[in-house]
Amino acid sequence: MTQDFSWYSNIVIWCALAAWMVAQCTKMLTDFIRTRKIDFHYLVSTGGVPSAHSAMAAALATAVGFRVGFSDPLFAVTLAFAIVVMFDAQSVRRAAGQQAKLLNQIVAEIFKEHHLSQQKLAELLGHTPLEVFLGMIMGILTALIILTKFGN
Repeated sequence: MTQDFSWYSNIVIWCALAAWMVAQCTKMLTDFIRTRKIDFHYLVSTGGVPSAHSAMAAALATAVGFRVGFSDPLFAVTLAFAIVVMFDAQSVRRAAGQQAKLLNQIVAEIFKEHHLSQQKLAELLGHTPLEVFLGMIMGILTALIILTKFGN
């Protein structure tokens, strides 16, 4: 049995990666327009508009659906995965970010009187439902564009 290790020719992978890259670059471009400074941190950051996790998961499900069929069990798996990712982004991760913000405020108040570590927790972790929705739309559109241009 021969294994095909040419993952780089798998259009589904490219749809997912492209959607993630488009979303992350959109965050960086939006920040550049706002601040007139290039911040490469946005290429690997979490949180913000649009949700790169949602874009990637939606592109994956879209590409799988178009490649193997929307009635295929693999599409059901990728759709369930996308729903979990999007729910997590706008609920669990968002709550963790809000808690980090509150903890940072508490530590700042305590630090005024005591000597504690000044290291802050990451606050921008999750997304609002709108950020998740925009990421999902971006992922679907990215997958459709790539499949139209490069799909067999």
